[in-house]
Amino acid sequence: MKTISILGCGWFGLAFAKKLVESGYDVKGSSTSPEKLSLLADEKIKPYLVNFTPDQIIADAEFFETDALFICIPPKRNSAELNSYPQKIEAILTASKHKAKQVILISSTSVYGDENQIVNEQSATLPDTDSGKVVLAAEEILKESLPHHFTIIRFAGLIGPNRNPGRFFAGKTDVPNGLAPVNLIHQTDAIGIASAILKKQAFGRIYNACSPDHPAKKAFYTAAAHTTGLIEPRFIEEKRDWKIVESLNVPEFLDYDFHVAL
Repeated sequence: MKTISILGCGWFGLAFAKKLVESGYDVKGSSTSPEKLSLLADEKIKPYLVNFTPDQIIADAEFFETDALFICIPPKRNSAELNSYPQKIEAILTASKHKAKQVILISSTSVYGDENQIVNEQSATLPDTDSGKVVLAAEEILKESLPHHFTIIRFAGLIGPNRNPGRFFAGKTDVPNGLAPVNLIHQTDAIGIASAILKKQAFGRIYNACSPDHPAKKAFYTAAAHTTGLIEPRFIEEKRDWKIVESLNVPEFLDYDFHVAL
């Protein structure tokens, strides 16, 4: 594993790409914005302009010639673009076929519904949000395209630089479900898990990437707001519509120790 392509150098993708450069990999990074290409080059990431529609990819084919392709593009919240997300993933897989040796899809734990139980990689996926449904559809397309060696990382809610959780509910009152557990992961550990998959070449599995800490929403977000000097939110002390996301595969195949506690 020497050359890594990161499709989508956004909040996670750029931070991950920078870490890979530090670790000695040759990294190709994509952006849909011409203005961002110089930023990538400044970080010693080989920049590529990649634009895609549900029907086609407009990109230099060289970008997809790689040892591992990480697809780091979450679905847009706009309803039209949200619904076309699975088709975009299909177009990306077509463009990378016979070029990328490994394909890793960054997915989400939203593929699990809030069914008041603990879930892991062997649990049924029953999403109860529109974004969860399109992400699951994209996963299924990947499985059909690469039935014997697909790799999926399901991130829990991402926090870290410029994503201060203290701001999420600051100043709000009567926030529901205050006793429900949180499912989050810090950017440091998100990058750590993705890096561990590369280092160990532990491809061909689904990984739930979620902190093993699951404090209640009330405790976590109140403390986060207090720490950053924001108005503390007030929660309704109830526990309904919840899940706890655990991983069987991260400890078994990656032997990964989390660095940021919640």
